Amino acid sequence: MKKRLSAISFCILIGMQMLVAQILIVPEPQMVTEGQGSFTFNDQTTVSVPDSRFEPAVADLYKYLRRSAEIKLHPVSKHKKKNTVELVYNADLPEEGYALDVTKDKVQLTASSQSGFFYGVQTLLQLLPTEIFSEKENDIREWSIPCVSIQDEPRFGYRGFMLDVSRHFVPKKDILKLLDYLALHKINTFHWHLIDDNGWRLEIKKYPLLTSIGAFRAERNNLFPLRANQIEGEPTPVGGFYTQDDVREIIAYASGRNIEVIPEIEMPAHTNASLAAYPHLACPVVKDFLGTIPGGGGKNASVIYCAGNDSVFAFLEDVVDEVVELFPSSYIHIGGDEAWKDNWKLCPLCQKRMKDNNIPNEEELQSYFIRRMNVYIQSKGKKLMGWDELVDSEIPESATIFGWRGLGQSAVKAAKKGHSIVLTPAQRFYLIRYQGPQWFEPFTYFGNNTLKDVYDYDMRMSGISEDLQDKVLGYQASMWSEFVTGTSNLEYMLFPRLAAMADISWSKKPKDWEAFLKRLDKLTAIYEMKDINYARSMYNLFHDVQTQGDNSTITVSCLRPDVEIRYTIDGTVPDIHSTLYTQAVSVKPYTVFQALTFCNGKPKGQILKLIPIRNLATGTKISGTEKGVHKLVNGILGSEKFTDGEYLDVYAKDLAFTVELGQLEKISEISLGFVLNGGMGAHYPQSVQIEYSKDGKEYYLLKQKAFDENIRFVDCIKKDLVTLNDFDPVEAKFIKVQLGTPGIVPASMPREGQPSRIAIDEVYIN
Repeated sequence: MKKRLSAISFCILIGMQMLVAQILIVPEPQMVTEGQGSFTFNDQTTVSVPDSRFEPAVADLYKYLRRSAEIKLHPVSKHKKKNTVELVYNADLPEEGYALDVTKDKVQLTASSQSGFFYGVQTLLQLLPTEIFSEKENDIREWSIPCVSIQDEPRFGYRGFMLDVSRHFVPKKDILKLLDYLALHKINTFHWHLIDDNGWRLEIKKYPLLTSIGAFRAERNNLFPLRANQIEGEPTPVGGFYTQDDVREIIAYASGRNIEVIPEIEMPAHTNASLAAYPHLACPVVKDFLGTIPGGGGKNASVIYCAGNDSVFAFLEDVVDEVVELFPSSYIHIGGDEAWKDNWKLCPLCQKRMKDNNIPNEEELQSYFIRRMNVYIQSKGKKLMGWDELVDSEIPESATIFGWRGLGQSAVKAAKKGHSIVLTPAQRFYLIRYQGPQWFEPFTYFGNNTLKDVYDYDMRMSGISEDLQDKVLGYQASMWSEFVTGTSNLEYMLFPRLAAMADISWSKKPKDWEAFLKRLDKLTAIYEMKDINYARSMYNLFHDVQTQGDNSTITVSCLRPDVEIRYTIDGTVPDIHSTLYTQAVSVKPYTVFQALTFCNGKPKGQILKLIPIRNLATGTKISGTEKGVHKLVNGILGSEKFTDGEYLDVYAKDLAFTVELGQLEKISEISLGFVLNGGMGAHYPQSVQIEYSKDGKEYYLLKQKAFDENIRFVDCIKKDLVTLNDFDPVEAKFIKVQLGTPGIVPASMPREGQPSRIAIDEVYIN
């Protein structure tokens, strides 16, 4: 049963009589000229379209205005002079461009295409009060928009969003809702990552085992990197797939939102789900059981299609045949990333293929594989897309390359060779990463891609020079779903960062962070009306703590420059009357520092709570082989997220540091705080060596400890304190600590065969 707007809200709205929205639109239009007065929609408003082809473009206008009790738009064939919305065809406007002119008497929307009219309507809707988007009934009889003239067209023709539905299956109903949200942001491409090790999500009628086996995995209730592989014979209840009828429905719905759906069919790697269904497509040297992978997969993730087996190509061509029939898109994305070649090196079929075709190495064997499939895809009238690993060998003819590694620099090589590219740099546009201070965020991978990181991205960061910019089709945000737990959590990870990507993909105007935030506030009000669970991370506080002696200096900051920060140091919860933060705050050990952001007198975000601890090492002078060693003696303990800002993260190398105590102290115990994360290769050090000195010149061995491989490599996520106290107490002023890198991750562990890291937090000396 629908609920009505609250009585208070209703009274405010009626008291206003006419609701007039500010001109705050995301993505930002190219040219806006404000007028005087407003146009009002009521039950006599009519709509005129050039012909019936363009009627779907105004469907959203009908949809939202019909929710009001008295408003009934009347489509007419003859133009009226007043109280009308008139769509005018003009072939001279760009494909997705439009002109919107609002006067007191008329709304005139001019475009040359269905997409232009559609985007003009999306802008028109954002001019309306946000209450128009509410799913609840209301009794508002009139809706007003400001008089304005807008000239608009997109910066890029490709404005993309990729969703991985393999690692976490997203039901059809949620896909349809998501397409609505993409349309609101003027995103025109839905890159659908349907295939990966963790699930084959697309019905292929010729190969029914792909979905009856490959779409389902064993149940695991722990975090993605820690999920053990399926055991042969184990039930596989978790998963799902889209029937071909589902796909047709989704594509048709997307088309009505001016969204092209591009399927991704992974090859030759990320294919364990299909190999679980049809294991003969793997190299014959693979003898172990293959199941759909619940998590990272360990060594099983390196099992890929056999490049020497012609049955593989016959299978993939059959799959392409059905994909082509389903998807009208001009493109098929074939993945091509992260293909480990260890089995190819041992496989007699692959080695014979290389010998027969004069292929010098396994990297070029992958090039042969992709080029062969490219020929078939092109024969079906489609064009190939792939990840930027395709530039590591001969790039397939006419392929479009997605720059993802780092800042997407690898795509530059493709652009220089004349290939079109799409930029989706992991360091800015991978929405799986944390979006704010990690202490407040759900667990995921890697470091931060904040709202501002997304907004500040520029293709020049990826090495795209001016002469290559015409090769850039556009930008894409990519959502990998390893840690997604449901629709609400997915929305949290997407919004509002997706709005920032949409804004810089569409608008050609110079960036203005503060102005963007004002426009975003209007958009997030729409999110609230549509019950989108967007993240408020932009209101949370980052912190830095520097400790010297007995004083800890706490510096806090927020992504938003328009908030007030208020804090307390007496244990009470901050409110609007608490001390205004204007500069770093100095506190004594064990002081409870709490801070919170406020906008217009209302609390925002979450409370940051810091309590500096104390031991002999806290606040002392520390030096070492890595920057950031001060974190080890600042008295602030990190979380289980080793990229939260409190850990010293040392990858694939040893670490040494020296703590200088203020005076000679009697030392009887030393502890080191580590975080262990098997999925990210964070493990115990191979060795710990501690030396002491009274003068900083002559050092003596205090303690050595080695961690055997079976001890230091643990498949878990946890904090652990390693305490060393089995030595005779000594007097010392200097303590030198040397930690040996854990080494290469062993077999059967996440990140098998890769270098590992040490993630260390506080040093305790007692």
